[in-house]
Amino acid sequence: MSKSREYVVARYEVKGQRFEILVDPDKALEYREGKKVDLEEVLKGDYVYRDARRGDKVSPEELVKVFGTADIKVVADIIIKKGELQLTTEQRRRMLENKRRQIINFIARSAVDPRTKTPIPPQRIEKAMEEAKVTVDLYRGVEEQAVAIVKAIARVLPIKIARARFTVKVPPEIAPRVAQDLKRLGELKAEEWGKDGSFKVEFEVPAGLQAEVIDRINKLTKGSAEVKVEVI
Repeated sequence: MSKSREYVVARYEVKGQRFEILVDPDKALEYREGKKVDLEEVLKGDYVYRDARRGDKVSPEELVKVFGTADIKVVADIIIKKGELQLTTEQRRRMLENKRRQIINFIARSAVDPRTKTPIPPQRIEKAMEEAKVTVDLYRGVEEQAVAIVKAIARVLPIKIARARFTVKVPPEIAPRVAQDLKRLGELKAEEWGKDGSFKVEFEVPAGLQAEVIDRINKLTKGSAEVKVEVI
């Protein structure tokens, strides 16, 4: 298991009993949110405790009675996902700020001003969150919170979650070279090869990424592509 000094207690109470394990706070939160994190990176020890501070370990027999197994990874998975993380004040502050940044960046990529259908800068989204007195939940996922926060800040900022549909057509002389790269720029919706060797593709991206995608298309095609964008 990982041996870094920084750890916190993950605690789970079930059937009137308490079970604790030592975990990396950041990795444990990512694991809890369903991100691809190896449990080996999360755990900071090889034991399940009744009281981690006192070093009071739970016997394998007791684990089997409650969890149906003494496998530390199986038990740890349940504790992390269903229990609570005992964070220090500084860890909570730092992790909340990191979660807040992730939410702001997600909204900036995914939302637009419905009046102009243009992206909204992260700084403006952050200001709107402050004005609307939005609070961030450390344990809820980024996308789940972002949807709710967009609704909340819509009271002070014109905003909506949207998608941008691109229709891109490139001439025959570059089509074979750029077709595969163009198809990977977003969620593919349609593709068509013309009789003259030209290539047309339709794909969607989060609306806030319009400028970035247009820049990428121009670099791939040296500005020779016909590009249409519709915010939906």
